[in-house]
Amino acid sequence: MTRTAALVGASLLVLAPMAAAPIAAQEAASIAVPPLEFTHRELANGLDVYAMPDPGAGTVTVTLWYDVGGKDDPQGRSGFAHLFEHILSRKTVNLPYGQISTLVENAGGTRNASTGQDFTNYYETVPPQYLETMLWTHAERMARPVVDQEVFDTERSIVQEELRQRVYAPPYGRLQRFVIGDNSFDESIYRRSVIGSLEELNSARIEDARAFHEAYYRPANATMIVSGNFDPAQLDRWVDQYFADIRNPDRPTPVFERPVETPRTQPRLVEAYAPNVPLPAVAAIFPGVAADHPDAPALDVLQAIMSRGESSRLYQALVYESQLAANAGFGLNDMEEDGVVTVSATVAQGKTIPDVEAALNAELERVRSAPVTAAELNEAKTEIVASALRQRETASGRAFILGQSIVSQNDPRAADERLAAVQRVTAADVQRVARQYLDEQARVSVRYQDESARPEGVPEDSWRNPAPVPAFLTVPPAVLPANELLPEGQRMAPPPLGAAREAVTPAVAERTLPNGLRVIVAKSTDLPIMNAQLVLGAGAAADPADRAGLATMTAALASQGAGGRSAPEIARTLEALGANIGGGAGADATQMFVSAPVASAAEVGAVLADVVRRPDFADAEVARSRTQMVNALRVNFRQPGPLAAAVLNRLVYGAAPYGAPTSGTPDSVAAITREEIVDFHRRWWRPDNATVIVTGGMEPEAAFAWAEQVLGGWARPATPKPTVGERAGTPTGPRVVVVDLPGAGQAAVTAAVRGPRRADEAYYPLAVANAVMGSGQNGRLFQEIRARRGLSYGAYSSLAARAEGGTLVASTQTKNESAAEVVGLVLAEFDRLAREPVDEQAVTDRETFITGGFQRALETTGGLGGQLADAVVNGLPLSEIEAYPDRIAATTPESLRAAAGIVSAEDAIVVVVGQADLFIDDLRAAHPDAVVIPAAELDLESPTLGLMQVRAE
Repeated sequence: MTRTAALVGASLLVLAPMAAAPIAAQEAASIAVPPLEFTHRELANGLDVYAMPDPGAGTVTVTLWYDVGGKDDPQGRSGFAHLFEHILSRKTVNLPYGQISTLVENAGGTRNASTGQDFTNYYETVPPQYLETMLWTHAERMARPVVDQEVFDTERSIVQEELRQRVYAPPYGRLQRFVIGDNSFDESIYRRSVIGSLEELNSARIEDARAFHEAYYRPANATMIVSGNFDPAQLDRWVDQYFADIRNPDRPTPVFERPVETPRTQPRLVEAYAPNVPLPAVAAIFPGVAADHPDAPALDVLQAIMSRGESSRLYQALVYESQLAANAGFGLNDMEEDGVVTVSATVAQGKTIPDVEAALNAELERVRSAPVTAAELNEAKTEIVASALRQRETASGRAFILGQSIVSQNDPRAADERLAAVQRVTAADVQRVARQYLDEQARVSVRYQDESARPEGVPEDSWRNPAPVPAFLTVPPAVLPANELLPEGQRMAPPPLGAAREAVTPAVAERTLPNGLRVIVAKSTDLPIMNAQLVLGAGAAADPADRAGLATMTAALASQGAGGRSAPEIARTLEALGANIGGGAGADATQMFVSAPVASAAEVGAVLADVVRRPDFADAEVARSRTQMVNALRVNFRQPGPLAAAVLNRLVYGAAPYGAPTSGTPDSVAAITREEIVDFHRRWWRPDNATVIVTGGMEPEAAFAWAEQVLGGWARPATPKPTVGERAGTPTGPRVVVVDLPGAGQAAVTAAVRGPRRADEAYYPLAVANAVMGSGQNGRLFQEIRARRGLSYGAYSSLAARAEGGTLVASTQTKNESAAEVVGLVLAEFDRLAREPVDEQAVTDRETFITGGFQRALETTGGLGGQLADAVVNGLPLSEIEAYPDRIAATTPESLRAAAGIVSAEDAIVVVVGQADLFIDDLRAAHPDAVVIPAAELDLESPTLGLMQVRAE
């Protein structure tokens, strides 16, 4: 990377969109985006340090970016940079395996790492008093990591499970990671997938890991960014203390002479097949540009015009108007040295690949052959700038924007400059880049279908790029001695904590309008953005028994035509204003939200008023929405994780309203009529059954006035407000159910017991008990299943917050062959939680972890709105956002154990979704009564899932 010292001033970068779309009836408001503010210095050893102080932040984020990624994977070792990212997070000379995660979570923080083609980064967000500790852990990993055989073998197994979970289990995982990836480049260093392959991961050795660290993990190859609440002078002292003495290895960083990508001059067709692909997909791959290329901003605008939002060309032409595709997208991946453009679509049920390809080709030709309109150009720019504003809301968000600018464009000011460049893009620029980069002679076309469609004789790897894979660098062997964990008495202790800084909870105010509408307001930021959430006291539990998905469909349709505006007009109006709208139904409530720049609030509010009060529910829109939902459900229920969750929920609640899938089933959604939607809206969408929550940068009085203007005229019906009856029903008995999904790349394992209402006092100690068992990387499930055995990429538990009886759910995914073993481990943790005491320190640590996550949620406009909405839905006082940490902290070992008394293996319902023949014998050895249901015969509309029929047979 090129290292650039810079200091950006505090003036606002004002980005003024061009003339708005005519449909908006006004110009889109100018959006002021604060530039990234930072200082920079470089240590004598080459480490770059960027400081982004924010005295008002409740946290501090430390990120360390290394100039090494997937493109640097050694020859025959694809996926190695990502594997090493896992290894480096685990153990050092002074930190035992997993201790870094323990330190972070016990501080109430969060940590993770990621690998791209150009970089590997490691990051933590913690309360400010833990900054020195985080700096010390990064110095440990840079200078004193322990790479031993146990760490190497465990992390390699975990990475392989991650590959199975992200690539082999989802229907389109192979398409995205392998098929498109391998065919995006020919000779380029970006040819290989960052996640690698099972075969090359298996061939890796511990010596490779030690050589990799010695080659790339050095101060001169790293950039540190610290953002949030800290004293810059103190930061400098700590950085000098922990990093200044770290020496670079004597040997230089390996230099690989990049192969030159030969321009593609002839189109090519790729036919690919994979298991469990419910709907075919098509894609067109074109060469793109590097992130710092002058044409990148114009391509950003082109991408927004083609596929950002519902008014985009691909959505309108392929999804909305013709209904040929379930979805369509135009993706840009611009990296440090090269880029790729991918246009894709999923074929809708009953439609054909040739028809979708023809429609996609027509849109590509249209954007090449004629200039985009001024309205489209303005809308695209506004959307891009409004999105940038939202990304800069938190200190951690700003840190990642800066880091990405440095690693991909070698310039810390690149993000600000790119936003300014976007505003200079003209319609001629957009047409020029469309013609230049959407070149049919350089195109690779992809057709992706279910394995059952593969013709006889066509190999499984028919998707592979025929061009030879280029040779890659072989990293020289390590010459330094391997580090070892010091004996306990000889280890350096983490630094002492700094002074705690009290978290400030935003002030909350509320009023009730004459029509019964409850209005809640909380100013949460000085940025000029606002978020409004409408909470309606009717969710999926209000759906009729044979119409699961009705509440969800009603919410989806509300913005698809209202108050004289068609669905495309609503989309164009909001997107031209930089606004987002969305909504959906949970178990207990339906929610609608809008997010917008404050300057656009009045215009956005006018649209929201129509959407809430005057939706059209036109016959054509009902039919269109029905088709889209059915297509989405077909895809979702071919994935082990989502399918297991739906089956488990049905078994836990049976015939009770909570038992039906919130989004419905393909059959229930297909049966929903317009009349039923209109009636649901008439009965439940009323002001005395609603609450609007306004958060963000609006002053409280302005927010109350906005709510009054938007929804004060919403008439309250004379009829009594309806209510929902018993939602949770009587708990069902324990059982083990297997859903056989042939060809599943992984097995999903879930288990659950019933829990208390969210408003019950027992919820708080049970939340801490849940954290002990399965929250974060310190949870017992994660430690037993991932950390100690490498059987999964992650294993967690969650405590559902519902107005009536919730659930405590454990979930994980593993290779099919280990599913039975993982079921045993999950159930063992259920019993351990109920029977084994938890000491006071462990209780305190888990309390801190929970409250830290809660406080981070309050830092964002949407997060604060979400917490207030949860209080409304569950009948809690608004003071809950202040009281929650204290209520969690009041948990004792005794109250935790009492609350955990409901958790036992004997009472648990277990669901496993996967390829049953690979684990059923082992599972039945421990659970002889396990019932197997073929996925094709599963009936999610039935409270018994068809179990009675299966047992009868």
